[in-house]
Amino acid sequence: MSTRILVVYYSSTGNTAALAESLAAGARETGADVRVRTVPETVPADAIARNPRWQAWVGTGPHHELATLGDLEWADGLAVGSPTRFGGPAAQLKSYLDSTGGLWAQGKLADKVATSFTTASTAHGGLESTLLAINNVFYHWGAIVVPLGYTDPHLKESGNPYGGSFVSRKSAAPDDVALDALRLQGRRLATITTHVATGLKRAE
Repeated sequence: MSTRILVVYYSSTGNTAALAESLAAGARETGADVRVRTVPETVPADAIARNPRWQAWVGTGPHHELATLGDLEWADGLAVGSPTRFGGPAAQLKSYLDSTGGLWAQGKLADKVATSFTTASTAHGGLESTLLAINNVFYHWGAIVVPLGYTDPHLKESGNPYGGSFVSRKSAAPDDVALDALRLQGRRLATITTHVATGLKRAE
């Protein structure tokens, strides 16, 4: 059976979605079965309309299917991504993570392999703290957290060992450096998830 990878993200302008797609592509390169899911938009329509880039992204939807708790049960490993909001993940994504208490209580999230990614509009806008905040959820689940690290020479250029990230200066779309880092992160997630899943089956 193929390793099952879930990529869950929230995106308001499409940048985080682009990172999610690149990470998913990297995971697929290993032969993994990959699902890409998003979460519901909860901001009032009039607030979105005041931001042209946000409105443009919402207006081109729907994008991916909405994530369910069933997707989490299905996955052996997962990647979770969000733009940074004041140094933490967006409320839309956090709401999904906050709904996992039932699965956690049943022990169904323990030993899943997990990693995180993010975007921001400023270089010191909370990229690393957002990744660490997402990872805090994984720790409570009992998941196995996989950082991006400097596991490939390319990653010394991307500059974030905590997880894939991109700084969108002047509303720029993710560049090749960021997308390549996310592809490598996807490969790393799927590869390590395969090792963990194989080891757990042998232990049984």
